Amino acid sequence: MKQSILLVEDEKKIADTLHAGLAEENFSVAVAYNGLEGKKLYLSNEYDLIILDINLPFVNGYELCRLIREKDSRIPIIMLTALNFTDNKIEGFELGADDYIVKPFEFRELLARIKALLRRADAKAEAVEERLLTIADLEVNLDNKEVKRSGQKITLTAKEFQLLEYLMKNKGRVVSRADIAKDVWDIDFDTQTNVIDVYVNFLRKKLDKDYSPKLIHTQVGMGYILKTEAE
Repeated sequence: MKQSILLVEDEKKIADTLHAGLAEENFSVAVAYNGLEGKKLYLSNEYDLIILDINLPFVNGYELCRLIREKDSRIPIIMLTALNFTDNKIEGFELGADDYIVKPFEFRELLARIKALLRRADAKAEAVEERLLTIADLEVNLDNKEVKRSGQKITLTAKEFQLLEYLMKNKGRVVSRADIAKDVWDIDFDTQTNVIDVYVNFLRKKLDKDYSPKLIHTQVGMGYILKTEAE
């Protein structure tokens, strides 16, 4: 799937040249020739990266950058301008721009910066996804230790959370009581204790009792597996 770019540039010759060059590089490009049009396009579509001129009619690039950052903290923004002053650059960076290119510039430099920012954005997105574990309507946020089912917050103890995190990271795979004892409790499994079964039941009461589909399943003689009933 093509990555999409919103280009907001009032100099038509520059805009059309960049549009053609980026299209040749297999990007999908939307062009706005003033800030108001750029704002409308941004609010009605999704883009992977935005290129903004600063001196735009109706809504300038600084204002547009501020608006975008209020709504999206992650999308890469490159500012294009003829204003080669430190104060202008600082203002752009303070408003949330990721990069700043001064006109005139070489297309290959812009292209290199676009690709670098998109790689960085992809890496950040992957990192965020890894910190949010999901299955069906269950969400586990590893950063704020928040658990939700069907949008409802569920309060877990520290050990319950550790057990759920382990099951989530191994969803679709049977984990034995010995695995859980070693990786969650950091102990050798004691066949005389039922502490693991007790904690699994704690989770079932909080996560499965009042919800559908059921997610925590017992594999007789083997252990437990986190999956949807249909799997």
